[in-house]
Amino acid sequence: MKAIRKIIIIYSAFMLAALGVMILLWKNMKEVTNSVASYNEEELALYKKIWNNLNANLEQGRDMMLKYVIIFWAVLLVIGIIFILVIHHFMIKPVKEMENFASEIAKGNLDVPLPIHRNNMFGSFTESFDIMREELKVSKEREFEAEKAKREMVAELSHDLKTPVATIRATCEVLDLKYRKEIEKMEELLKEHGNSSNDVQNGTGAAPATGLQPTGDEYKEIEDRLTNLKGNLEKIGYIYKKADTINELVGSVFRATLDDMQEIKIEPKENDSLIIESYFASLKEYGNIILDNHIPECLLIFDKLRMEQVIDNIVGNSYKYAGTDIHVSFAETEMLSTAKGSKNIFIKITIRDSGPGVPEEDLPLLTEKFHRGGNAGDKQGYGLGMYLANHYMEKQGGGMEYYNDHGFVVEILVRKV
Repeated sequence: MKAIRKIIIIYSAFMLAALGVMILLWKNMKEVTNSVASYNEEELALYKKIWNNLNANLEQGRDMMLKYVIIFWAVLLVIGIIFILVIHHFMIKPVKEMENFASEIAKGNLDVPLPIHRNNMFGSFTESFDIMREELKVSKEREFEAEKAKREMVAELSHDLKTPVATIRATCEVLDLKYRKEIEKMEELLKEHGNSSNDVQNGTGAAPATGLQPTGDEYKEIEDRLTNLKGNLEKIGYIYKKADTINELVGSVFRATLDDMQEIKIEPKENDSLIIESYFASLKEYGNIILDNHIPECLLIFDKLRMEQVIDNIVGNSYKYAGTDIHVSFAETEMLSTAKGSKNIFIKITIRDSGPGVPEEDLPLLTEKFHRGGNAGDKQGYGLGMYLANHYMEKQGGGMEYYNDHGFVVEILVRKV
């Protein structure tokens, strides 16, 4: 609009200047017609009457001409302004709209529609441009959703990989201990056999009793067994180191992905409450999990995958830091108010261990992202288990509380239908 204002102002100034010139010419013409040459008295007397009549007619004609000139000027001014507005509307404005549209598209703003005017100079392809914008917008949204889904998948897989990796490490530790005991036993037998043989040869001892020491073939078999055990022990150590490497790599990927991702997808639905009890029964790798009672049979609102992750994270933490039996109990609550103001009945799941608990100074920070307590020591972890558990429960319309009570206790609330 600034450009059209400038054009109208310039045109109006030009027309005013033209009007000024016309008025000036009119004044000069009046002076010429009013000038009278030198006449004698007889001639003046003769023409006086005629001159008065002519002069009156000329004055009337000049006034009439000025009136028509002003009318013509005004009409020309209006027509010129209308012409400028028409040119602006059908030529300049579409160009500006296309320029602004292209600028917004270049900025990545695909929500700004292009006005469609079929009667201007761009009317034939304005619609095509707007269709292109819509297609770009849909394509960008699909790309964003695909990227988001990829990041969610990487984050979920990275976090969930910690359980099998921890199982591999735990299995390696058990096998390492078992093989070391067998190696010690085999070496003790070989040492005793060697000492007995030396005593017999030196005459300082009696030959071993039959059946108490291995024969030559048995001795060879023990040596072979010992060699195999040492080889297996070396392989176990190699697997253990590789598991640690995987753990570190997964941790790095998970941190990078979680920091960059927008939101993990959570879809709470109506599910059978017995599904939750089955999750605890499947966590055999976390030691002895004791169900103090059974969950009430009812319909609960939760996301199966996220609820399984919540239970896995909480029980896994108790197993890692407490190392005791884990007790689980279920109870139905009274009507409770939610954060949104609605009232619902919940199933409260209490998970309790008998360990030392969490240091009091760490309790307020337990659900913070990447926070690890002072009792973490050299135990593997990312500081995300309780953060994700709390986040998932809130998104499912439930809640989570935790405290120390002769061990560490976590209570999760699952909304009842």
